[in-house]
Amino acid sequence: MALLDRIKFDAESDDVLVWKYPSEKLRVGSQLIVNQSQEALFVRGGEVYDLFGPGTFTLTTMNLPLLSTLVNMPFGGETPFTAEVWFINKTVKRDLKWGTKSPIPIIEPKYNYPVNVRAFGQWGTKIRDSRSFIKQLVGTLSGADSARVEEYFIGEIVQRLSVILANFLITGGISIFEVNMKLDELSKHAAEAISPEFGRFGIEVVNFNIERITIPDDDMKRFQEIFAKKMEIEQISQTKVGQAYVTMRTFDALDKAGTAGSAMAGGLGLGMGVGAGMQVAKQMGQAMNPTAAAGDGSDDMLRLQKAKQLFDAGLITNEEFQAKKKEILDKI
Repeated sequence: MALLDRIKFDAESDDVLVWKYPSEKLRVGSQLIVNQSQEALFVRGGEVYDLFGPGTFTLTTMNLPLLSTLVNMPFGGETPFTAEVWFINKTVKRDLKWGTKSPIPIIEPKYNYPVNVRAFGQWGTKIRDSRSFIKQLVGTLSGADSARVEEYFIGEIVQRLSVILANFLITGGISIFEVNMKLDELSKHAAEAISPEFGRFGIEVVNFNIERITIPDDDMKRFQEIFAKKMEIEQISQTKVGQAYVTMRTFDALDKAGTAGSAMAGGLGLGMGVGAGMQVAKQMGQAMNPTAAAGDGSDDMLRLQKAKQLFDAGLITNEEFQAKKKEILDKI
């Protein structure tokens, strides 16, 4: 196999984050060319050794002090030595896309109901520490291109996003249906949460944006159905409470008029409960409001009978009964 004298990487696109030189057989005297915004690292056995910034270098034992002590390279010799050369792109990448491939399950804090959500956005990075970057990734992504590196870190983002999102919603008491109005705040919170982990890999998070959070159509439909049933149950409960309130107010009015005791003595009793109270209220309303009673189809005799029943039960005084009796008879 021919030994190459020039070791360099001219990227066709600035999108490439890391690139491994295809040959591991090198020799003293080879030229290493590192372009602007690049760094080159020599790696052997998974360990990172010498680092080179932009410039042109002739490889000797003088500029490979760490590696030369390991492989015992003879100065000026032609003896090949084995090492990997990794080129690192140090430019800032601002428009990298990320998104959840599958929905993230969370518990909706406002309604306490499980829902699945998906999230999408952009992020930007810069490789700050090439040694840490290669040391962390060289064993996992040997020979990887930028797409695989980005895929790896997007997986890290999504893995942490479920916890970040749930904590943000619960702590702030925010419904998942309101979260899109707080994406700026959530993006800042998420960037602060993921930055330390990325720093462990020698990566600086330059920007991180969550552009939208969505709920799959099937989950949204199921939630709407359950929410509609919940509202229906609440409305029924409110109606029953309203009926009980009317009955209670009727007894309050009777008590203030001094007739509650007579009503109990007349046989109402506590055992008749709310239903009896509603019936009494209905009879009083019909007796005291002849127009409404007539609208229900009751004749004058029926109204007289109801007024008499109220008087007999002690719910109205004799004066009130006589006045109502006169009012009904005058209209005959």
